[in-house]
Amino acid sequence: MDENNMTTITVIRLLGFQSPKNMAPLIFFFFLLLYCVAICGNLLIITLVSDSKSLHSPMYFFLSQLSVSDILLITDVVPNMLHAVLENATNVPISDCITQFYFFAATESLECLLLTVMSYDRYVAICRPLHYTLLMNHNICSITVITSWSLSFLAVLIYILTISKLQFCGSNIIDHFFCDLDPILQLSCSDTTIVQLEETLLSVIFGVIPFFLIIVSYIYIIFTIFEIPSITGRQKVFSTCSSHLTVVSIFYGTMFCVYLVPSRGQSLNISKFLSLLYTVVTPLVNPIIYSLRNKDLKQVVGKIIVKLSLPP
Repeated sequence: MDENNMTTITVIRLLGFQSPKNMAPLIFFFFLLLYCVAICGNLLIITLVSDSKSLHSPMYFFLSQLSVSDILLITDVVPNMLHAVLENATNVPISDCITQFYFFAATESLECLLLTVMSYDRYVAICRPLHYTLLMNHNICSITVITSWSLSFLAVLIYILTISKLQFCGSNIIDHFFCDLDPILQLSCSDTTIVQLEETLLSVIFGVIPFFLIIVSYIYIIFTIFEIPSITGRQKVFSTCSSHLTVVSIFYGTMFCVYLVPSRGQSLNISKFLSLLYTVVTPLVNPIIYSLRNKDLKQVVGKIIVKLSLPP
């Protein structure tokens, strides 16, 4: 088709889930419930870590930052998705669509870095306990978190500026519930080679390298745990990193399913379902996993419940 005959896109139409009209209210309230639970769960983690002195440690400081990132991620995606569910589609200006992808990509990159820092924290605590207070003091933790936030949002911003220079023309329909990269690039009538190269570079920096560092950290942790003579001692040490390991497995497992499994063989419904796992389910289950599997958090919650239940 002649590029000159194509209409420049200014508004993108997100189709969402294309559910039957009689099912739309049920789906809307289901996702609204998930969103509210995820927000409340992550806010609870942030509040507990900031208010309880027993949780003023590097591990819980990083956990609170992960909760902030989860809130940003799910808030970036779900409200617009809810509108699409009710209306069976939603119109989004191209600039808003690119902005949504920016916050999505930045928060995903941030989560990769935070999970890596958390794995290093567990490595130092288990493998080098005598140096823990030196290597994981307040200043180092603060600098690490500030660097993670800055790197994620600045690096992705450079990437987004390249995307914003593309021309978009032809069909304006995206059969998805949010503005992901591949659907955006499919609407472009410009050469996307540079964007794809930048995507590969950022994936290596924020995805592959952090994952490799997490694997290396846990290899050292596992070897250290096996050196502990008693089974009880092994279980006690492993319990300190089991929550983090579970979150890492869910996060990277869903990401690999979406971005490494060839999409050509998948139906659009399967692709949307997999995308739901890391945009909605992961921010929902992270605070649940840490609350259920972490003794310190459960003790703090128990104390608060007992305090609230006592008569004034």
